[in-house]
Amino acid sequence: MDLLTLLFFVPACFALNMAPGPNNLLSMSNAKRYGVRMACLAGIGRLAAFVVMIALAASGLATVLYTSEKLFLLIKVLGAGYLFWLAFQLWGAESGDEDMAAAPMGLWGLSRQEFLLAAGNPKAILIFTAFLPQFVTPGGDVAFQFLILGALFLVLEWVAIIGYACFGAFLRHWFSRPAMRRLFNRTCASLLASAGIGLLVARRE
Repeated sequence: MDLLTLLFFVPACFALNMAPGPNNLLSMSNAKRYGVRMACLAGIGRLAAFVVMIALAASGLATVLYTSEKLFLLIKVLGAGYLFWLAFQLWGAESGDEDMAAAPMGLWGLSRQEFLLAAGNPKAILIFTAFLPQFVTPGGDVAFQFLILGALFLVLEWVAIIGYACFGAFLRHWFSRPAMRRLFNRTCASLLASAGIGLLVARRE
């Protein structure tokens, strides 16, 4: 892998990392409720899911997973169902406090949310089966190249987590009144539900 390949990979990858997907939206919402530090630590759950996907992509198993119609359908239905559940919780959250539900969640619960949301997104599988291999040189050490590209992806994803968490904390000051918190919660819930619908209508092509 040459330097020119990496120079093309980094900006293209970072654009994917910064896209306002479900996980980034969750980081923003978590930061608003629990603070930037907690939201960033919870993002480790997302990174763990991506590590598994990168390993599958490097071994070739992700291609089998993505091309299997039944497995693809199962993943997207489960992922969409989880998004709808999060949207339902967020829509009904009390506007008088900062939490999404009546009882505050700990780091483990928030990390598990991030992991399940990332693992249930078939579009993430597409990134690692169709996007990363474009920057791999077939004649070189494929496993090592996947390691480098995967590590760069995770670093840039961590930057995205921090960025969205900081933005969520910034919004906390703008939504201090109960009515504004309700608006924020329901807007996020609507976006999560829309992402769930997007997963349901997604096609492998």
